[in-house]
Amino acid sequence: MKSILEIRAATKSFGGVKALNGVNLTLYQGEIHALLGENGAGKSTLLKSLAGVHSLDSGSITLFGKPFVQGSTRASQDQGVAVIYQEPSLFPDLSLAENVFVGRQPQSGGVVDWSRMNSEAEDLFASLGVTFQVSRTARGLSIADQQIVEIAKALSLKAQVIVMDEPTAALSSKEVDRLFNVARTLKSQGCAVVFVSHRLEEVFALCQRTTVMRDGATVGTAPISDLSQAEIIRMMVGREVSELFPKLPAEIGDVVLEVKNLSSSGQFEGVSFDVRKGEIFGIAGLVGSGRSEVVRAIFGIDRYDRGEVLLGGSRVPHSSPSKAMKLGLALVPEDRRLQGLLMPSPISSNTALTVLENLVRRFVIRKKDESALAKTWAEKLQLKYADIESSVERLSGGNQQKVVLAKWLATQPKVLIVDEPTRGIDVGTKSEVHRLLSQMAQDGLSVVIVSSELPEVLGMSDRILVMREGRQVALLDRHQADPEVVIGYATGALVGK
Repeated sequence: MKSILEIRAATKSFGGVKALNGVNLTLYQGEIHALLGENGAGKSTLLKSLAGVHSLDSGSITLFGKPFVQGSTRASQDQGVAVIYQEPSLFPDLSLAENVFVGRQPQSGGVVDWSRMNSEAEDLFASLGVTFQVSRTARGLSIADQQIVEIAKALSLKAQVIVMDEPTAALSSKEVDRLFNVARTLKSQGCAVVFVSHRLEEVFALCQRTTVMRDGATVGTAPISDLSQAEIIRMMVGREVSELFPKLPAEIGDVVLEVKNLSSSGQFEGVSFDVRKGEIFGIAGLVGSGRSEVVRAIFGIDRYDRGEVLLGGSRVPHSSPSKAMKLGLALVPEDRRLQGLLMPSPISSNTALTVLENLVRRFVIRKKDESALAKTWAEKLQLKYADIESSVERLSGGNQQKVVLAKWLATQPKVLIVDEPTRGIDVGTKSEVHRLLSQMAQDGLSVVIVSSELPEVLGMSDRILVMREGRQVALLDRHQADPEVVIGYATGALVGK
């Protein structure tokens, strides 16, 4: 294969912190190359150097054998490098064609040639194997479709190196499949695609080679076919991770949470289960099965039409998260950035959000007590931070998730519901979060886990409720559950209850 881009001995420091320390990376024409590493490994700094956001302190980047002009996003685009971010930034009130050619609209006689622009946009989407109405506005477009518009824009700029940074984090399984088809199309057209993901099963399904980074340095590069998931994890974390799902023994006690015939028109119907003290109860199912909708209804965010929820024998009122909290329910939401945290606010303020009434004296929040509370939970959850008063948006994804956990654990709940507990978190930190949840259960907390990652549900749960199309289709003990059985019930290949 012919190399397109080569990075050699790349270094980059910010103050006294060395973000890149001798990184090497080679990309070949017509390959999908996985760039892997824990949060803080240096991946983002390397990608921003390619995107033109940063310039290296030392080392070299060559593109098609020529020195790569650094430090300019426009120069990076002009040289054929495009970065597709997890959350694209389209202009919502412009058409898809306008978004593809924004600032570069084809003209005729000094005015925009709308017919030509629309035709060229249609050709670009067709080359990716998708069909869009290019005259529609981008407003309301799904994240998956927005990413494809960004890819079409990259192709219109003649990009030969396309970086996909955590592109599947917010996508359904069908959207992931379509994105993979687009990536394979780019590969067949001779592009080099860099794929960044924490989901190793996706890496094995899509990529040909991988480069693993750790602590700002390159650990190694190898064909995917030569590696196992365990070997990649060992390279990423620098230690043997023999147990990604550390399930500690816990004494299972009496029933704490009862859900009886819970139904919501068009969402889910007839859901019934109980959760016991010290138990980790998993809810599995494909995207759209109603998993998140059920736990949101239990907590009171969404309404339900029939059924009831009991906590410690007391009825949990409809549509009242505040009353659910007072009874002992807590919900860590699916999207920590939009639903779980105030991103610009300090770690201390975020941690104390759920218990502010305990920290107020004469209508003023006691800042000293707020910081003390946050430091206590930071120590318990082994939070990595520089200053408890620094913005939570400066933390890694895994540490942000720990702040959300701290916020809800501060309420001293009887039942902790965690929706997608490790989404967008690197494998090392996933193990830490799993250990925390397992320790909480061992200490007597009831934990409900909702996850789209089947190994997570299987590895952590004492019992698993399987849902399909808004209905519960199976309730399995830990020893009964294996991937084939759960997937069988989730897809309808197996029928039972």
